[in-house]
Amino acid sequence: MSHTLGIRQAQKQKTRQALLDAALGLLEEQSLSSLGLREVTRAVGVAPTAFYRHFRSTADLGVALVEEALGSLHPMIRTTVSAAGDGDERITRTLELIARHVDAYPAHVRFIARERHGGVQPVREAIRSQLTRFAEEVRDELAKDPVSAGWSDDDLLMLANLYVDQMLITASLFLEALEASPEERERVTRVAARQLRLIGVGRLHWLD
Repeated sequence: MSHTLGIRQAQKQKTRQALLDAALGLLEEQSLSSLGLREVTRAVGVAPTAFYRHFRSTADLGVALVEEALGSLHPMIRTTVSAAGDGDERITRTLELIARHVDAYPAHVRFIARERHGGVQPVREAIRSQLTRFAEEVRDELAKDPVSAGWSDDDLLMLANLYVDQMLITASLFLEALEASPEERERVTRVAARQLRLIGVGRLHWLD
């Protein structure tokens, strides 16, 4: 009996992932607010009623995509921020992390960029919740840095939000440059590094 349940659970998870993958593919060309569940189920080859065994609505599916796109990044971002090294080394590590993620998951990045200010409220709220967590985790790591001595918690959170926002901007720039020449990609990297460096310079002089 347990073996049969295990097979059913694995099949259920496989179908759920297939629905997520199909939706993500369809969202390359449209927004979530225009996506119909029949489109998704047709792409997977299951009946529309099967959709509701996994998601309450397309908005619920969108929230699951947010978790898939952003949830796994928390430990990587904490590691990047907390790693030892001077400002330029930290910037290099950050840009390498973002570039690798965009190269590996362009559809996820495009989905977040589009839906962050899109028309589906639960998805906007899910993205905002994830970004708030990012900012709080970055703040906690920045607080351990000797450079942060004397900073208030509010100011550290403001700085963390600047870094998180800049990471999103950088991801969008790398996304636009995916099919560009190596020279253009290098230019984008230089611009992104200068923008992060500017935040770092401001940090050094904030308490002056």
